[in-house]
Amino acid sequence: MSVAVTAAFSTRVRRCEPLSRHTSWHVGGPAEVFFNPSDRTELGAFLRTLPDGVPIYWIGLGSNLLVRDGGLPGVVISTHGTLDALERRSETDVRAEAGVACARIARQCIKWGLGPAEFFAGIPGTLGGALAMNAGAFGGDTWSHVLRVETIDRHGRERVREAGEYRIGYRAVSAPAPEEWFVGATLSFERRPGAHAGEVQALLARRKESQPIGEWSCGSVFTNPPGDHAARLIEAAGLKGFRIGDASVSQKHANFIINHGTARAADLERLIEHVRSTVEHVHGVALHPEVRIVGEP
Repeated sequence: MSVAVTAAFSTRVRRCEPLSRHTSWHVGGPAEVFFNPSDRTELGAFLRTLPDGVPIYWIGLGSNLLVRDGGLPGVVISTHGTLDALERRSETDVRAEAGVACARIARQCIKWGLGPAEFFAGIPGTLGGALAMNAGAFGGDTWSHVLRVETIDRHGRERVREAGEYRIGYRAVSAPAPEEWFVGATLSFERRPGAHAGEVQALLARRKESQPIGEWSCGSVFTNPPGDHAARLIEAAGLKGFRIGDASVSQKHANFIINHGTARAADLERLIEHVRSTVEHVHGVALHPEVRIVGEP
């Protein structure tokens, strides 16, 4: 169905917006409707105008996401540059909206003397995405610090839910209701008066040494299987550097796939499947994608 948009939102809506402009892999076909709300009030008002059944997708910094070349029908809501409030609520609690970059949370918590929050610096996305998949890095994970979340549904209704209402696993979050999306959260940390920016810088230096930072990737492609690491299995299968079109398995970290500049989403998806099937053939281990693959071929 074609999505009608009222005139009130015309300045915040773009039609046929190339999602290659909004993903860290720099690929992806067009969004039928692309909406970047100015605030939560406008977001709710916009959602209330959409007919039931219109697909809704959310995007922050566009990491951990592969949009196919045919693009996305329906509506893509971008939190980039908006929904970005970050404030300290108490001695140990921090409230952040879904559009706040995880690296910003790490830096600000250090300034406030709170932690452990340094691991957020290793998550290349926004809090909304981190909440949706229980993202983690350097041994820390998002939901270990969640007290409560703020959500919105497709009818623009907001509510607050306690962390205990969700089932949390490794890179997995089960919500108590369908079509209810995160727009913010209250996070709890410990007082760490001696914390300093050098801790974040040290972790980022470690990340730069071991990961292809600065190249076009989505972050980790596969989740780690129990008791092992996806990167080890991929490398042991002889796949480092394996290439399809302008996409290749990183020589630096085998669980990263790089777009060297002209790869299409189809190249990346074929390479993901080749890596998955090869690892299963060589090691007998089924890898599961961490990256979300959406859209039309």
